[in-house]
Amino acid sequence: MFKKVLAGVLTGLMVIGMVGCGPKSPVGGGDAAKNDKYKIGIITGTVSQGEEEFRAAEKMKKKYGDKIVLQTYPDSFMKEQETTIANTLTLASDPEVKAIIFIQAVPGASAAIDKVREKRPEMLFIAGVPGEDPAMIAGKADVILQADELGMGKTVIEQAKKLGAKTFVHYSFPRHMSYELLAQRRELFKKTCESLGLKFVDATAPDPTGDAGVPGAQQFILEDVPRKVQEYGKDTAFFSTNCAMQEPLIKSVLAQGAIFPQQCCPSPYHAYPGALGIQIPDDKKGDVQFIVKEIEKKIAEKGGKGKFSTWPVPVNMLFVEAGTEYAMQVLEGKTKSKNDKAKLEEVIQKVLGSKINITPLKDEKVNKTYDNYYLLLSDYINF
Repeated sequence: MFKKVLAGVLTGLMVIGMVGCGPKSPVGGGDAAKNDKYKIGIITGTVSQGEEEFRAAEKMKKKYGDKIVLQTYPDSFMKEQETTIANTLTLASDPEVKAIIFIQAVPGASAAIDKVREKRPEMLFIAGVPGEDPAMIAGKADVILQADELGMGKTVIEQAKKLGAKTFVHYSFPRHMSYELLAQRRELFKKTCESLGLKFVDATAPDPTGDAGVPGAQQFILEDVPRKVQEYGKDTAFFSTNCAMQEPLIKSVLAQGAIFPQQCCPSPYHAYPGALGIQIPDDKKGDVQFIVKEIEKKIAEKGGKGKFSTWPVPVNMLFVEAGTEYAMQVLEGKTKSKNDKAKLEEVIQKVLGSKINITPLKDEKVNKTYDNYYLLLSDYINF
């Protein structure tokens, strides 16, 4: 991880290096881009903060070789946004990089996009799992992909009730509750709990980007879940808004005999393998059915059958893979524009191998629809 001073120096060097970039070529929907040589940059978290998207980026690199360039943002991305900017500029300093995919688009992504566009206005940006306000990121990136957080405001609670929950515990922290969609979803959780007869419990956990870091946040979860189960009983469902908390949450919920409807980023790959000690052989990587069967077996062995579930869709991996494939369509002139909803849906369905609900984000407060901000919602699989 770069230190702040080094990050600042790198930012300056990248800006200087980009001044000498060659003439700009149009991107998306035009013959001029069809045979253009290009590379695609993918920025993800590290293994400790977001292994799922990190591995998906590695998969794209393995599939397409030198056409893919990988980069990460720092674990302490809130404190080191200048490093995120510097790493993005590193990708953009290569004139052959004509698209950059941000999964997750953490705070600092919008500023990084602005910096790149100062010298590379034609750069295609695809942002997944944004950590900034919808209005901000929608005005910066060309395409935004996110699980339907607001749709989950109903489906997660409905699923928890189906699994037998009478109480729903929501772990988060002030930084996440400052994100508009996460805050709105929390309110929907609360309202849905009221309508379905569940008790809603707000639980404040340490921010993994804070002084105690990821280890401190994970230790808190391991210690707090037993306290909550003792207070509310085993028919309590648990949910956390943070990726780094999912493994300890699954471990502790399973050990306590409680309920776990889904992760923050629902997927068979997200936290379940690590929490359950599942080893995935090389020939089974990417095999969703294999991992689902292994999860079912491990949960049954520990007495949790019928209390755990998730989406059958590895959603963050889907964003990386579909984002890469879609970027190729744009750069090869096979789309009507940078934001081609029909082509995006086609690519997502092809990568996924099944259907999923895709809708543009509508901000009810101002009655505005963001036609480049797409929400995905899936059904559940029960373990």
